[in-house]
Amino acid sequence: MPSSHGGWFRLVAVAEAVSWAALLLAMAAKYGLGQPLGVTVAGWVHGVVFTAYVVTCLVVFSPLRWRFRVLVLALVASVPPLASVWFERWARRRGLLERHESQEPTFWGRVGYALRTLN
Repeated sequence: MPSSHGGWFRLVAVAEAVSWAALLLAMAAKYGLGQPLGVTVAGWVHGVVFTAYVVTCLVVFSPLRWRFRVLVLALVASVPPLASVWFERWARRRGLLERHESQEPTFWGRVGYALRTLN
């Protein structure tokens, strides 16, 4: 099991791409061979993994200190087939999947501070 935020992101990004590929194969079987059951199963699995990818992006962007545009790019990469793997490789090459220590508060730390201040 992954032990870092970047490791979890990599795992879920690859799973999302694999589930996309499975759904595309199931769609080909449905429309080419008349076998609709595969789309039912692969569609359900892809829906769960897609949701996990979106949640993972929202959870890891703050500890990994991604800028907002990187988060948006990660979320957009979940839509085209296999783009989550492209984004994962792009982010890994740029060091975006490694945690960087900083004195500046994270995004969620700022949100928490703002909420405490409002109370």
